[in-house]
Amino acid sequence: MITGKNYIGSQLSAKGENVYKTFNPQSNTENEHVFYAATSEEIDEAVTLASEAFEVTRSLSGLKKAAFLNAIADEILALGDELLDMYCAETGLPAGRAQGERGRTMFQLRTFADLITEGSWVDASIDTAIPDREPLPKSDLRKMYVPLGPIAVFGASNFALAFSTAGGDTAAAFAAGCPVIVKSHPMHAGTGELVSSAIIKAAEKTGMPNGIFSNINSNGIEEGSLLVSHPKVKAVGFTGSIRGGRALYDLATKRDELIPVFAEMGSINPVVALPKALENKAESWAKTYASSIAMGTGQFCTNPGLLLGVKGESLDNFISILSKEFVNIDPTCMLHPNILEAYNNNKSKALEQPELDIVADYTAEVKPNYAKHAVATVQGKTFIANPTLHQEVFGPYSIIVQCEDMAELETILSKLEGQLTGTLIADDNEATDYPKVIAALQNRVGRIILNGMPTGVEVCPSMVHGGPYPSSTDSRFTSVGVDSIKRWVRPVSFQDWPNDLLPDALKNENPLNILRLVNSEKTKDVI
Repeated sequence: MITGKNYIGSQLSAKGENVYKTFNPQSNTENEHVFYAATSEEIDEAVTLASEAFEVTRSLSGLKKAAFLNAIADEILALGDELLDMYCAETGLPAGRAQGERGRTMFQLRTFADLITEGSWVDASIDTAIPDREPLPKSDLRKMYVPLGPIAVFGASNFALAFSTAGGDTAAAFAAGCPVIVKSHPMHAGTGELVSSAIIKAAEKTGMPNGIFSNINSNGIEEGSLLVSHPKVKAVGFTGSIRGGRALYDLATKRDELIPVFAEMGSINPVVALPKALENKAESWAKTYASSIAMGTGQFCTNPGLLLGVKGESLDNFISILSKEFVNIDPTCMLHPNILEAYNNNKSKALEQPELDIVADYTAEVKPNYAKHAVATVQGKTFIANPTLHQEVFGPYSIIVQCEDMAELETILSKLEGQLTGTLIADDNEATDYPKVIAALQNRVGRIILNGMPTGVEVCPSMVHGGPYPSSTDSRFTSVGVDSIKRWVRPVSFQDWPNDLLPDALKNENPLNILRLVNSEKTKDVI
């Protein structure tokens, strides 16, 4: 837990004996700060405070919540270089990445503030009564979204800011009116505590209730399990591995009260390269693909881990250019020795599979915690028959599948697990010749890309960051963009209630001046 004064439900004095430190992968040494894992009593206290806070936050106005979100962004910026230095020390990532991720985190908070200030996100729908309708009268029915309650958010290993303590899950939950208990990722506990201090200051300045936010430190799985199992937690947000996300999902299903777990998990993000595109622009696409695989040491959930193409001279040329380009890319640092170890193990397992050829393999000596990147190739029939080759290798690795024809390529797409993204590389007007490929790709992904690379996730209303299982546990939702707020709410219908007892969003006079669906017409008019 964060040590210090017990206020806003966050800075609970640490009582546990389980202590640990974070690690600097660039210097290959432990950082100096000591962190205490939360006790079961502290977890119960945090969730109980959140449940009590929900009695207030569930009814907060959009303006009040927006002030809180904007204040969090202000306080994060006010942390200055202290936050950036801690981020770099705990992730091994460069200062430019730290600044970019801080900017994205603040943008997410302010974007949700704008959303709830305007207010139409509650999706108010009104069907007025028709008491003299024959043969049966029609009741007055009014529907809107309401918040679920306390949300448990698990910080991600690869985004210490944007998908962690004050990341998209937390911002969306606060916007919905839900208190948040964050289970900080142990690899960047210091970054998490600094951001927690910013949230606490913002909560104090804007008059938020005690318990609206808590930060749980932990370097194991017990604390997270206790959090998900707690009867007062009403939903879970997670970004990480399939193993971790599925474990939380399974744990939630064993509760007396089932709750949703919105987990964004592993993905190999297939890229389909059509023949004319490779024939005309093999060099350009090879350089783009190599750069995308290596970006951020391959530590993105949207890293392109699979490329599919049809056998031929153009694909051979593409592979040749890619292999030369890829081995000339300088290795970079991974987030933690444990992540590097997992990468090396998974890469070795993949490369040891029969009938697989290594076309690019960085073999020179590297600094401690730096990853050696690799690209392999395999025949389509071999890939189909070997599920091991379908699994994510988290890091700078990818595999190129050489298909006999488009029919085999379509078969491979149909047999893939659910993915976050799918990309089509096509020459001018070439995509129109392959509707079945496009349909097969769309059926397996949450975001389909034309002539780009999947790395990079824009924060905007039209973004979908999710997909069929196992890329996420519920493909109907996104974890990025303003629509991610829908994970933390549920619809409630009010039947035949007097106007003065209705929520403001559903009152006849429309005091919030929001856009509503009234008798099947969108309008801001009063009733």
